[in-house]
Amino acid sequence: MIMKFNIEQKVAGTLARAGRIETAHGVIDTPALTLAATKATVKTLTPEEMRDLGAQSVLANTYHLYLQPGDEIVKRAGGLHKFMHFDGPIFTDSGGFQAFSLGEAFGTGISKFTSWERTDKVYEPSQHEKKAKVDDDGVTFYSHINGDEHRFTPERSIEIQHNLGADIIFAFDECVSPHAPREAHERAVERTRLWAARCLVEHERLAGNTSLSRMSLGGREQETGVPGQSSSLWGIVQGGRYEDLRRQSAREIAALDFEGFGIGGSFVKEDMGTAVRWVCEELPEEKPRHLLGVGEPADLFAGVENGIDTFDCVAATRKARTGGMYTKDGEINITNAKYREDFGPIEKGCACYTCTNYSVAYVHHLFKSYELLAYRLTTIHNLYFIVSLMKNIRSSILGGEFENFRNEFLARFTSI
Repeated sequence: MIMKFNIEQKVAGTLARAGRIETAHGVIDTPALTLAATKATVKTLTPEEMRDLGAQSVLANTYHLYLQPGDEIVKRAGGLHKFMHFDGPIFTDSGGFQAFSLGEAFGTGISKFTSWERTDKVYEPSQHEKKAKVDDDGVTFYSHINGDEHRFTPERSIEIQHNLGADIIFAFDECVSPHAPREAHERAVERTRLWAARCLVEHERLAGNTSLSRMSLGGREQETGVPGQSSSLWGIVQGGRYEDLRRQSAREIAALDFEGFGIGGSFVKEDMGTAVRWVCEELPEEKPRHLLGVGEPADLFAGVENGIDTFDCVAATRKARTGGMYTKDGEINITNAKYREDFGPIEKGCACYTCTNYSVAYVHHLFKSYELLAYRLTTIHNLYFIVSLMKNIRSSILGGEFENFRNEFLARFTSI
C-alpha cells in the first residue's frame, strides 16, 4: 500500500493543519507525536500499554538496531512490526543524527539546539577523539558497544531500513553542530542533496519494480524504478539557522520524488518555529512533514503553527526516568522532598493509569527506593500527557480554536 496523506482542516493566518496519514499498518491522525522506540521498544512499556495511552505510531533507530540485534535478524523475524509486536505505523530514522552524535558532538554535550546568545561566539571544533568521520560518500563510525568499525552510506542506510521494514523511512543526511560556521552548513546541505538522490535510487532498486524513469544524480543521469509499496521514503531538509540555506535545501529536496519530508539539523531554540516556517513555505503543501527529534510542549505548538504534521522526541520518556513530570501548570520533579507527603495524584483530572491509581507520595517513594516501577509510572503519565496534548491540538484545529487553545495552554504551562 502506498502511503496517502490528506489535509482535513487549515488554520487561517498560519501554516497549521490537521490531516490524516494512511499506511499499510494503520492511520496517523495529525498533528501527532510519534513515540521514540529507539531500540524497538518504548522504554518500560509494552505495545499494549502504548496503545492504551493513545499512541498511534513509533520511531525506531536505524543505527542502534543495525548494531544490536542486527537488521538481518529483524528481517528474518518478519520485520519490526512482528519483532516488537507493534501493529501500528512505524518510522525509522536514517542514522544521520547518530553520525553527528558520534562525530562532532561526541563528548561535548552539544545538541541540535543553540541559543541566540551563543550564535556570535567563535566556533571551536571539539578536541575530543571522534567516533565518526564524514566524507562525501558516507560515514565511517565506531560502535559505542565494542568499538568495531562500521560504514554507512546512503545506500547502506536504505538497505538497513528496508530490512527493518518500517512504514516510513528517511533518507540519509548530514547533521552538523548548531555552532558550526556557515561553510559547514553549506557542505551539509549539498551532501544531503546528493545523498537524498542516491537514497531514492537505492529505495527504488530494492523495491524491485521494473518500470523505469530517469533522475539526475550528482550531474549524471541514472535509471531508477518506481517507488515500492512497502515503505514510504521521506527526504530530509538541512540548513541550520540560515534562512537562505534552509529554503535552498527545502527546494532541492522537494524537487526529488519523496512522499514526505523530515526537517532535521540544528536550530536556535528561541526561534525554532521561524526556521520551520522557512522550510514549510518551500515544501509542497500536499505532502506530510515531520520534525525530527523535537517534542517539548512549547516546541510542539511552534511546529504545528508553522506547518509540521508529525514529531518524534525522547524528552518525555527521558525526563520521566529522572522524575521529571509534565503537568498543565508546568514541569515538576517528583523526587523533590516537598512531594514526600503529597497523597493526591500527579495531576488532578488526568485520566492516565498512573494518576488514576497512585499518589505523588507513592511515586516519590519508588524513586527514593530505586524501584523500577517508578520509571514505568512516570513514563506512562508523561506520554499520556503529550499524546493527549497532540489530540487536543488536533481537535482545536478542527474546531477553529487553535490559537485560543495555544495561548491558554502556554500561559498556564509556562507560569512557574
